[in-house]
Amino acid sequence: MVDQRWDTRQADYLQRLIRQYGQPVTAVHSPFTPHVPGWPPDEPGRIRESVRLAEAVGAKVVVHHLPPRLGWLWVQVGSRRFPLPGLNLGPAKAYYNWLLEAYEGFQAHTPVLLCIENMPTRRWLGRRWNGHYWNRVNEIVRFPAVTMDTTHLGTWGIDPIEVYPQLQAKVRHVHLSNFNGQEHRRPEDGHLSLDRLLAFMAATGYEGAISLELHPDALEAGRPDTRIIELLQTSLNHCRRWATVVQ
Repeated sequence: MVDQRWDTRQADYLQRLIRQYGQPVTAVHSPFTPHVPGWPPDEPGRIRESVRLAEAVGAKVVVHHLPPRLGWLWVQVGSRRFPLPGLNLGPAKAYYNWLLEAYEGFQAHTPVLLCIENMPTRRWLGRRWNGHYWNRVNEIVRFPAVTMDTTHLGTWGIDPIEVYPQLQAKVRHVHLSNFNGQEHRRPEDGHLSLDRLLAFMAATGYEGAISLELHPDALEAGRPDTRIIELLQTSLNHCRRWATVVQ
């Protein structure tokens, strides 16, 4: 995940870590924010830099987000904060147009696969609000390759196993986490049928990478490292067991 931190975007440093620990980088996630020192402020520019980084470290995939159509303004009332939706124009529209007009041509010039990610819905005044273009299952399949985020599907009230057959031909990367009203829970902690999903993916020959994308509080961040490692190992063991079950 590329962000403002120096060590997330330095190819030489990452290559040294890959050699030192024998742990490949299989995917690079383009930054969420335009404020990355030395990187372009626009989304297409950040995707291009992410592809260069991926090529340098041997990653096969660059993950990037759908273009936003809504922005959220947070209003403080006393000690509470409330979101107000509004149109997201300017850079977001330029990114939208780039995806329509230049995306396919850019993909043709790199072996790194661009995988656009389905995004969550947000609740406001008791309703779900779709803040991104092409964010429904029947819309995102217009893209050649998709990163399927399971907790994001959960925010829509969708269990990934219900829609994976529809997305299957396009899914080349997975952000795996559960949903229990909060996003990015450990795979074993939530109401999504991730056991059935992994079993089905294994049985049908999925060959891409699966990333555990977990919120720090799901791993009890701040506790001793031994506890965080224990929780990660438990989640990994669950996933490995689920992926060997024939359904």
